[in-house]
Amino acid sequence: MKTYVVGGAVRDELLGLPVQDHDHVVVGATPEQMIALGYAPVGKDFPVFLHPSTHEEYALARTERKTAPGYKGFAFHADRDVTLEQDLERRDLTINAIAREEDGALIDPFHGQRDLERKRFRHVSDAFAEDPVRILRVARFAARFTDFTVAPETNVLMQQMVQQGEVDALVPERVWQELARGLMEAKPSRMFEVLRACGALARILPELDALWGVPQPEKHHPEIDTGIHVMMVVDYAAQRGYSLPIRFAALMHDLGKGATPAEEWPRHHGHEARSVALVEQVCRRLKIPNDCRDLARITAREHGNVSRALELRANTMVALFERCDAFRKPERFGDMLRAAECDHRGRTGFADKPFPQAPYLADALQAARGVDAGEIAQRHGDKPERIPDAIRAARVAAVGAATSAGDDGA
Repeated sequence: MKTYVVGGAVRDELLGLPVQDHDHVVVGATPEQMIALGYAPVGKDFPVFLHPSTHEEYALARTERKTAPGYKGFAFHADRDVTLEQDLERRDLTINAIAREEDGALIDPFHGQRDLERKRFRHVSDAFAEDPVRILRVARFAARFTDFTVAPETNVLMQQMVQQGEVDALVPERVWQELARGLMEAKPSRMFEVLRACGALARILPELDALWGVPQPEKHHPEIDTGIHVMMVVDYAAQRGYSLPIRFAALMHDLGKGATPAEEWPRHHGHEARSVALVEQVCRRLKIPNDCRDLARITAREHGNVSRALELRANTMVALFERCDAFRKPERFGDMLRAAECDHRGRTGFADKPFPQAPYLADALQAARGVDAGEIAQRHGDKPERIPDAIRAARVAAVGAATSAGDDGA
């Protein structure tokens, strides 16, 4: 029985990066031996055990055989006669197929160290093509290791997997899991570049894929291409260290531009409403969590109004707050302002330009929330039907006083 550290822990050590978790492979053991040594079994599909003191994962060396489409269609064989090299051969990338012995010696049968030096993602074997999740993993790694590139032969293999329909067998939850992790990496745009290069983005997120090649007015968007703009927006959100809901809202905010009739280009009148419908379509299909869905929806609908904030009347601002449920959920409204600021700064030459609209609306909301609704309700207790209008009028007056914005009387 021998144990080895494998996968990401070895890779990150060689790159000089901090290591969060250690995964271990055990060669020459049986499940009964592991349990006798105090390891706790946790694996459902194949034997995985938790160390009795460190609680790190120890998996028996295994091989696998494709039995059905999709990422779950595998039969696993774990036995004491499975070698370390056989176990490593089933892994996705060479940089993840390096093992370290207990004395520190490296075992690298597939030249992962060479690919680390060359900053290259290369598949270990043709078995890569049997698991479509690996396309998502490569794309996610590209967002984390921003100076690595996909080996040409690996990209060709991923293209073949897309053409053969393997990506279509992915379940929504797993797609979202990998996309969410990639969005939280250093440069999310690289994930989508890799997915586009192999054709997977058109299968997974056709609404997003449709944005490339769609022009916008150069005056407001010097980068012109909508797809490029959205990538700049989501990367800006990552640079600021924003939360997943904000990054997802940044990614989704302009989907409607992909549905603008070509004869209307480069203008996109009404794209906000189209964006909302497409956001809801994506969220239903991929089963996006509610917090991400809700923020993406209001950002898609309102980011244009936020950009025009300095022109809005006081009552129009209060209507905006009401539509966004900002009186009950001011934190979410603040996140929407952050996403809208990412939209503003995610343009060529705009990264350092001021965006006073965000603090302007934040101050206006604070003023409106300062209105004592309870006191107004008491004052109109004899005529309760007047209470909502009285509260709204007080909020409009407070916003007008705080921002010097007029009221159009509506």
